[in-house]
Amino acid sequence: MARMVKCVKLQRELPGLEFKPFPNDLGQRIYESVSQEAWKMWLEHFKMIMNEYRLAGGSEQANQILFDQAEKYFFGEGAALPPDYKPPQAKG
Repeated sequence: MARMVKCVKLQRELPGLEFKPFPNDLGQRIYESVSQEAWKMWLEHFKMIMNEYRLAGGSEQANQILFDQAEKYFFGEGAALPPDYKPPQAKG
């Protein structure tokens, strides 16, 4: 049975992550209040950021931007999606 969390991003009870994504306080907060679904959306969002900033994965600069952007995405102003948001349909 999946661990359920009240997802801070999607505003409903959903299966939570199976692991802490970062070894810091932010990672703990994400583990406690972000769903697997919202985390997948974040990964897509972050790929775009990496490309936009032309960041090298794993560099100190990339990690700083990663943590900063994750904090804003999940816990910052406007973190929750608009009530009428519909996720894009999976292709296939």
